[in-house]
Amino acid sequence: MTAEPQHEHAHHGYISDKDRYLARLKRIEGQARGVHRMVDEEAYCIDILTQISAITSALENVALGLLSDHLGHCVVDAAKQGGPEAEAKLKEASDAIARLVKS
Repeated sequence: MTAEPQHEHAHHGYISDKDRYLARLKRIEGQARGVHRMVDEEAYCIDILTQISAITSALENVALGLLSDHLGHCVVDAAKQGGPEAEAKLKEASDAIARLVKS
């Protein structure tokens, strides 16, 4: 199975921060397990909602960081090349921003 041409890169913009992203995602994963445990132990509703809010905020921060890296690397590189690849990357970024705004 091969990747779609629009996603083939020597590396992605976030690669220099990969370890930091993985650490943040591991913390988020731990928070999600904590919420699961809270529900299982029948914790107070507001405490659970507070933890869910923290997870949501953490995920949004990861998403914004990835978006920034994408714009600064993938989109800039494609814009320098111009043509259909640049248009595709701009549309892809615009669509990603729209999804983030709706969530």
